[in-house]
Formats: sequence, structure tokens, C-alpha cells
Amino acid sequence: MNKKSSPHTVIAIVGPTGSGKTACAIELAKKLETEILSADSRQIFKEFDIATAKPTKEEMQNVKHHFIDIINPIEEYTVANFADEARNIMNELFNKGKIPIVAGGTGLYFRILLENYDMPRVAPNKELRQELQEIADTQGVEKIYQMLYELDPEIAQKMHPNNTVKIIRALEVCKTLNMPMSQAQKIKKEPEYNVIWLGLNSENRQFLYNRTDLRVDKMIEAGVEKEAKLLYDKYGKISSLMNTIAYQEFIEYFDGDISYEECVEKIKQNTRRYVKRQLTWFKRNKEINWFDIKNNGYLEDLCKKALEEIS
Repeated sequence: MNKKSSPHTVIAIVGPTGSGKTACAIELAKKLETEILSADSRQIFKEFDIATAKPTKEEMQNVKHHFIDIINPIEEYTVANFADEARNIMNELFNKGKIPIVAGGTGLYFRILLENYDMPRVAPNKELRQELQEIADTQGVEKIYQMLYELDPEIAQKMHPNNTVKIIRALEVCKTLNMPMSQAQKIKKEPEYNVIWLGLNSENRQFLYNRTDLRVDKMIEAGVEKEAKLLYDKYGKISSLMNTIAYQEFIEYFDGDISYEECVEKIKQNTRRYVKRQLTWFKRNKEINWFDIKNNGYLEDLCKKALEEIS
């Protein structure tokens, strides 16, 4: 592994949904007597519990977690907000002689915080957003997706063509910076940390998909339908709800657009697709040490590797 010149070490635990990142991070945090920074763009929202597989207080095992339940569903929170606040928390931990653990599945959070990429700051432009939203409402979201594709085909291809919020944000960045968002995301800076990259996956993709299907079944049993209904009744079709797997599908069911069976199958299908996108993102990082979760003892191997790299 390539060591950075920075004296500050950070452990990053990455991988797709349902791969066991939370359990690994907690086990390692207990061994190191440190804290966990959650890099999950959905767990930041209060009330988003079952659908996001947010760890319970019992599951946290008295390990302090940051970036869980920090904002209301109607609030906006950018990757720049996350990176700024995460650096402050990590500096506090460094000052205490502790090694921060950053764990989660939101690739962009890791890219801006730990992969030495710089994200130019683009303040929200309410007028532009309203203009683009009106186009989406009157001409269809495919219209603004086409606009993005013409400005930045690379970023458009990585984005779901129905994700209005992300498409509008990407157009906002492109138009403000007068350059493709994908180009802006490739601006590199000097390394800030010595990162120990640990990844969870399985070479048997079907094994991984079976785990995510089981995870969805457990979410259903835990009451994600009731949770989605409460949130929908309280907030309506806000962007954070409509762009969270399990909520968006149940809202379609509540509106009578799909059957219950179709809703559950769609949640599983969209989760599998998300897993595929996550793996594509993380596989670009050649510094990640991968551990196959199908192998017994992978948790012990991961902890052993982390401790070896620290010593």
C-alpha cells in the first residue's frame, strides 16, 4: 500500500449496501477505542431509520457515531458540508491521539474527503433551480436530463435519468463553473491523510444480491411500509424521500401506481442496481484492500490488516 506523507492516519471501510460495513467498523472501533464517521448520504436524515438500515443504539455498542440523525428531511446537506464537518471531527480525534474510522457506501463522500479530489464550492442558485424544476414539471425530467447530457455526458451516464434533484444540482454546477461537473470533480489536491482503505465485497455477485434481497425482507418485517407512510403523510414528495430506496417505491404503491408485490420487487431490483453502481465506483480506487464477505473470518482478517497497517 502506498503510504502518504501525512502524519495523520484514517481508516476507510467501504463497500456496497448490505456488505457489513457497520459491523466491521464497530468491531474495529472497539479495538482502537476510537469513533466512527458515517459516510452515508441517507443516514444523515432524522426519521429515516429502517429504509437506511441505520444502526440502533444497541448495535452501536457504545461506539460514538457521527453524521447519523443530524438534519431534518427537508433540509439540504451537500458533500462539501460533510467534508468540512468531517475534517473538524477528525482533527479533534487526531488531537486525542485517535485514528478516525470513516465507514459507509456514499462514494462521493469518500472521494472529496479522503481521495484528494477537490469539489469547487457552488452555492445554491434558487432562481436557476426553480427554472429547471419548471422545465422538468412541464416537459418531463427527460428534458433536463438531455440538457445535462449535452453539457456533461460523463456525469449524466452515472446518474439515474429520473433523479431530478441530482440532475438539477449537476446542471447548476456546470452552469455556475462554466465547465462539466465531471471535470470539476477531477481536480486533485495534495494528500491530506494516510488512508488505510478496506473494502467489503464478494466475488460471487449472486451471493451479494441474495444478501440485499434478505435485507429488504427484514426491512419489510421491521415495518418500513409504516415508516414510509408516516414520512409521506408528514412531508409529501420531498426530494430526500423520493430519492431514497424503499421510500420512493412505497410512495408509488401508496399512490396506486404499482401493486404491493411490484413495490417489494422494485425495492429489491433498485437495491441490486445500487449495489452494482457502488461497486463500479469503489473499484476505481486501486488502493482498496478487498475482503470477500463469503469467506468465514473476513471480519478478523479485516481487523488484522488494519492493525498491521497502523503498527
